[in-house]
Amino acid sequence: MQNNYLDFHCHPAIKPFGKSFNRKPTGENSANRNRVRSIWRYNPPTLMDKLLNYLIGVTKFSQANFSSLSYGGVSVVCVSLSPIEKYFFRNKMTNEFILDIAANFATGVGKKRVDHIQGIKDYFKDLEKELKYYQELDGTIIRLPEGKFRYKLVNSFKEIEAIRLVEEELDSAIQTICVVLSIEGMHVLLSNVDKTPTEEELLKNLMKIKAWKNPPFFVGIAHHFWNHLCGHAESLTGIIKKHTDQGEGLNMGITQLGKSIIKNLLDTRNGKRILIDIKHMSPASRNEYYHMLDTNPEYKDIPIIVSHGATNGLISSTNRTQGRPRTASKLNPVDINFFDEEIIRIAKTKGIFGLQLDERRVASKKTLRNIKKSVHRNKIMHYRSELIWNQVQHIAELLDAEGIFAWDCLVIGSDFDGIVNPLNGFWTSEELPYLADFLERHAFNYVQNNPFRLAENNLNADEIIARIMGLNGNRFLKDNFK
Repeated sequence: MQNNYLDFHCHPAIKPFGKSFNRKPTGENSANRNRVRSIWRYNPPTLMDKLLNYLIGVTKFSQANFSSLSYGGVSVVCVSLSPIEKYFFRNKMTNEFILDIAANFATGVGKKRVDHIQGIKDYFKDLEKELKYYQELDGTIIRLPEGKFRYKLVNSFKEIEAIRLVEEELDSAIQTICVVLSIEGMHVLLSNVDKTPTEEELLKNLMKIKAWKNPPFFVGIAHHFWNHLCGHAESLTGIIKKHTDQGEGLNMGITQLGKSIIKNLLDTRNGKRILIDIKHMSPASRNEYYHMLDTNPEYKDIPIIVSHGATNGLISSTNRTQGRPRTASKLNPVDINFFDEEIIRIAKTKGIFGLQLDERRVASKKTLRNIKKSVHRNKIMHYRSELIWNQVQHIAELLDAEGIFAWDCLVIGSDFDGIVNPLNGFWTSEELPYLADFLERHAFNYVQNNPFRLAENNLNADEIIARIMGLNGNRFLKDNFK
């Protein structure tokens, strides 16, 4: 754990929490890391798992369990609480048995968890149950073959610093992963999925969240389906897209109810301010959110957060052309990814942009088709890590052309265990040190022959990657997580 890496977005609980529904009482975390319901269960992918992922994009294995995070040198992780939306499992498939098997197969959460989500009415209770799952082992010391580990829910960057200081001064044999809570999707406020919500109902649940012992640092407003708050961007691909309807609310803007929720999240008079993660919002919703920030003096210093995302290489939502074709042509030009105009805005607000480790998001179909093939692991890692470097290069060149420092807004936001198709060779959090090594190779090759216009952007390759893997995230938390 000496790397002090930071992952700004992943889902360590989604699979073991799901498997906890296989027994009564449901939702129990286990300190026995051999139990499938334990958040510490180490479950690296087998050769068959990797082949399955390579052929059809299904990720059954656990990517971000706390053992893998520990082995990967992650010292701070922003975990995402996010009750699975029932419309994943109530979709165009008609045969109930086939639907259950397909859903369980795609998510790895277990059939009984799928059954629960199919019949769910109260997302908020499910949210509270997932929070309780994390709380059960908060601070519990776990013995791994490599030593003693624990995770600790934290409320501020000062708490993170205090934990680090104690461990350094005492030369502690216990290594701690500091856990920052976040929420993906404000559908979690719904207490009755089948009814149109009232503002009173949603605000009541929101105030409960703000009163938590560990309130979330940031939340996403949208997720995959309509939640009465704002329009979402199309997010599903492949067979899931074929059998799942995202149509209701797709590409809409923010509703009046949504604006009320955003204002109450950002309000400091009703509790700690909770920042907004714009991932999954439609371009129209994102633009309306920017307008809220621009026209309200109270919001002038609020940073823009993309916890896990990719850039699409297009200039803006109203000018869908490639301003920088040399790099943009390699990227995936979809609305869920972010426009150049937005990247500039994020950097100017001292915001943060989490680089998502999902092949389907980060690269165009042509780029994926043209990736060089190899049976050698180091070559596979070189070719696949270049997909992330393409993102980094595009963002850096864009910001440099605008006269902006390019290297303080990028972090890793892996989205591991969030039903992603990971980069081949970088399957889990355990491989993050390898990702850092290969990104540094790409950075080194690049900076040798590509000087930036802005002198301060001409950093050494090792400093660039150190910033992306941890330093930028720590700086952002120090400035905003108070």
